Amino acid sequence: MSEMRQMTLGALCAESGLPCPVGAEGTVIRGVTSDSRRVFPGWLFVAISGFHTDGKKYIPQAIARGAVAVVADQKGAMPANIPNIVSRNPRAALACLCDAWYGHPARSLRLVGVTGTNGKTSVSAMLAHILRCAGVPVGIIGTVGAMGFSGQPLTIRSPDENANMTTPDPEELYAILGALAEEGRAGKEHPVVVMEVTSHALYLDKTKPLTFDCGIFTNLTPEHLDMHQSMEAYYEAKRRLFTACKTAVVNADDAYGERLISDPEASSHMWYICHSSPFYQCVDTLHPGRCCDRVYAGQVKLLGAEGVEYRLMSPRARARIFCPVPGTFTVANSMVAAVAALSLGVMPGRIKEALATFSGVPGRLERVLLGDHVGFSVFLDYAHTPDALENLLSTANGFRRRGERLVLLFGCGGDRDPTKRPIMAEIASRMADTVIITSDNSRTEDPMTIIEDILGGMDPTCDHVVIPDRREAIQYAIRYAKRGDIILLAGKGHETYEIDKNGRHPFSEKEIVKEAADIYHPPYNG
Repeated sequence: MSEMRQMTLGALCAESGLPCPVGAEGTVIRGVTSDSRRVFPGWLFVAISGFHTDGKKYIPQAIARGAVAVVADQKGAMPANIPNIVSRNPRAALACLCDAWYGHPARSLRLVGVTGTNGKTSVSAMLAHILRCAGVPVGIIGTVGAMGFSGQPLTIRSPDENANMTTPDPEELYAILGALAEEGRAGKEHPVVVMEVTSHALYLDKTKPLTFDCGIFTNLTPEHLDMHQSMEAYYEAKRRLFTACKTAVVNADDAYGERLISDPEASSHMWYICHSSPFYQCVDTLHPGRCCDRVYAGQVKLLGAEGVEYRLMSPRARARIFCPVPGTFTVANSMVAAVAALSLGVMPGRIKEALATFSGVPGRLERVLLGDHVGFSVFLDYAHTPDALENLLSTANGFRRRGERLVLLFGCGGDRDPTKRPIMAEIASRMADTVIITSDNSRTEDPMTIIEDILGGMDPTCDHVVIPDRREAIQYAIRYAKRGDIILLAGKGHETYEIDKNGRHPFSEKEIVKEAADIYHPPYNG
């Protein structure tokens, strides 16, 4: 938090909905944190009872570092000159305090919250792409980080350097929203922020003060039960988003989505999506007074590696949709994104045009768009563990057509777990038709040592070749590609660098693929 910013405790409490101790209204606050190690003189410390420790035990440390006020779930013994604000829910209080500290930034933004077990990142990326193509300023907060309306990453980082959260903690989240609100004031359009909202974030009240213009539900399958203990508790956490949104877009083909659209406390305006059927029985009778829009997909065509095609049908809009991202899941994800865009006022024609140019989430089965004359497909993916590689190959085998070759290029990182190398080789041997073994961020290790470890797990009967230089390996894959080939470049995904013994240097697989395609597969003339 900026040390230049300051508020009186009375004003901060009033803006946050917290009681201010009598006589402490004029105390000057220069920052808010729940981490006693980050307290500076003049800051307010919020003591949170976590899963492993009680924040109240760190109150003395926070005061010693200069805290001038404390929020806790009960009054405690502390110096008389330190105001003690009591909150039954310090986690929610922290979110409200951070929101107030940055001037309630979301009030000048249109927020879209995306939740569900699977598909959050894909739907967020698709929706953001549609909005950009329609000329709407859009920012993103999610798994791939935070991005501003200009398309540049926001560098605000969590106080926890090891944190890797889809929905950031309040101190980071509201700082990001504050930066987006500030950036948005320079434009004329009312900007949109698409945010992935996890069950953890909802359960821990990270988004407590926020109201969403649109909430999106993708699906619910068993996950995070270590925290939630049951699917019922998991669902209850997810449904919180839909009691705080103006409009909801819900996948009604999911059992929990079906339940959500009949929830009387959920959004009063709901779009519900049935991927395969135009009829959804008895919905209107379950929501007296609720405005509901049915949407379904007709004439669905799975085009193998070329993507998917279907007709989007609703009382308000009809459009023939093509999306070049392959897989049955793309039908569901693109429908949800399209309907969310409709709810935000984007015209069907713009949605159709945008989805036709969507190449995928950066580094997650991301298609490299090549000319129509190129008869093969190339995808980038971040898979660099055995599980991720097996899932990638399983997905590709699911959408390839009979007679199409699956060509896998992969390596393993240096200075990392060497035991996974032969395991990944075994998976590659079993699930790909041709394997190109190469380097992948060898760091301080000898690339050939890593490759020898990989070869220890390769089935010698599998068609494979070793090309240590990754650039040369990619060029080889493109040069000898046959019509119908599906080429998977695994390991680097969204990364645009390579790390070897000489350090980090620029390395764009996308650029290398396009350059090689231009050389070895030029367009026909005449």
